[in-house]
Amino acid sequence: MRVLIADDHALFRDGLRSLLEARGVEVIAEARDGAEAISFARLRQPDIVLMDLRMPVTDGLAATRLISAELPQVRVVVLTASEDDADLFEALKSGAKGFLSKNLEAATLFAFLDGVMRGEPALTPMLARKVLEEFAREAPQPALPPDSVLTERERDVLELLTAGVTSNMDLAERLFVSENSVKYHLRNILDKLHVNNRAQVIAYALRHGLVSGTDDSPR
Repeated sequence: MRVLIADDHALFRDGLRSLLEARGVEVIAEARDGAEAISFARLRQPDIVLMDLRMPVTDGLAATRLISAELPQVRVVVLTASEDDADLFEALKSGAKGFLSKNLEAATLFAFLDGVMRGEPALTPMLARKVLEEFAREAPQPALPPDSVLTERERDVLELLTAGVTSNMDLAERLFVSENSVKYHLRNILDKLHVNNRAQVIAYALRHGLVSGTDDSPR
């Protein structure tokens, strides 16, 4: 894994670099602002950019938009002290693959980074639920199919998705099945509800009440 750190605080960059390198992650460059992040991303083509939001010259959101548009193979993950929902939604709309707090435990950070490399979003269950509820308000929905359209196991998958459990690995662990089984159930859910991705199916479920109460806390 090759990582670019973009943050305007030197001490934070130094600490994060040491943490990453201690786990065998290659830190290919450090950027002091969004403009440097864009330049280094173009030059070095990292796997992941850990992007702060509040930076001089060019802020993190602007840098995220440009990198995501110009270099779609580079995954931008926002790493910030901000707890503002507007920042969360804007970062994801700008192309970020995740939104993480600087207060995150080290083990959790590395688990999220591994997930990003597998194509999974880096969002805590609480933030994932906020995003999905926002999508539910915005996304157009198809006509509601019969109640019996989903099997009991497919409903179990849907319950966990709406609770913010978004990775195949986590879903498999909660359901005591393989990741291939999770993929099979997800494909069936998408086909039966006539939607194209997880965000759409969760928005559909929330809007039409296909799931019971959800729990944002990890289990």
